[in-house]
Amino acid sequence: LHEPMFNLLCNLSLADICFTSTTVPKMLVNIQTHSKAITYAGCIAQMGFFLFFAGLDNFLLAVMAYDRFVAICHPLHYTVIMNPRLCGLLVQVSWTVSALNSLLQCLMVLRLSFCPDTEIPHFFCDMKQVVQIICSDTFLTDMMIYFSAGVLGGGALAGILYSYSKIVSSIRAIPLAQGKYKAFSTCASHLSVVSLFYGTSLGMYLSSAGTHSSQLNATASVMYTVVTPMLNPVVYGVRT
Repeated sequence: LHEPMFNLLCNLSLADICFTSTTVPKMLVNIQTHSKAITYAGCIAQMGFFLFFAGLDNFLLAVMAYDRFVAICHPLHYTVIMNPRLCGLLVQVSWTVSALNSLLQCLMVLRLSFCPDTEIPHFFCDMKQVVQIICSDTFLTDMMIYFSAGVLGGGALAGILYSYSKIVSSIRAIPLAQGKYKAFSTCASHLSVVSLFYGTSLGMYLSSAGTHSSQLNATASVMYTVVTPMLNPVVYGVRT
C-alpha cells in the first residue's frame, strides 16, 4: 500500500537535490571567492534548471495530493486506481511538462537582448529578475511567465486544494475520533511539505511586490530555494 507514495517520494527527493544544486553551489563559490560574476550561458542554464526542478516539485506535490485523496476517500480501490502504470504515467507527465515549460521560457529569454553592464540584485538568476534587466520589449515574455504561473502553478495548487477538500469531507464523516486521527496522520507529512513549499513561495513573491529592497527579496528567496527542500526529507523522515 505504501509503494506508490514511496515511488513519488523518490522522485521528490531527486527533484529537491537537483533544485538546491542549481543555486547553492554557485552561491557558496561566490561567498568563498568574493566574486558575484556569472557568465551569460551559466545564467541561462541556472535559470532553466531552476524553473525545471521548481515546476517538477510543484507537479509532484499535486500528484502526491491525489495519491492521498485516493488512499483516504477510496481505500478499497486504492491498489486498483494507483497501480504502477498510472503512478509511472503521472510522474512521467510531471517531468515532461516541467521540462517543456522550462525550455519554452528559456527560449523566450534567449531571443531578447540584455543591456550592457547588467547586474542582477539576487543570489541566483531568477526569471523575474532577469527579465527586468532586458532592454528590448518583454511583453510576450511577461505574458508567458504569467500564463505559466497561472495555468501550471495555479492548476497544480487547485488540484491540491480540491484533493484536500475531499479528504477533509471524508475525515469528517468518520464517526470515531481514533479513525479520524489515523486518516489525517496519513497525509500530515504531505500537508506540512505543501505548506512549506507554497507558504514560502507566496511569502517571497508578496514581500518582493511590497518592497524594493533587493537584500530582503534575496533573503526571502532563500526560504523556498534552500530551506524548504532541505526540510522536506526531515519532515518525511521523522514521519517514517
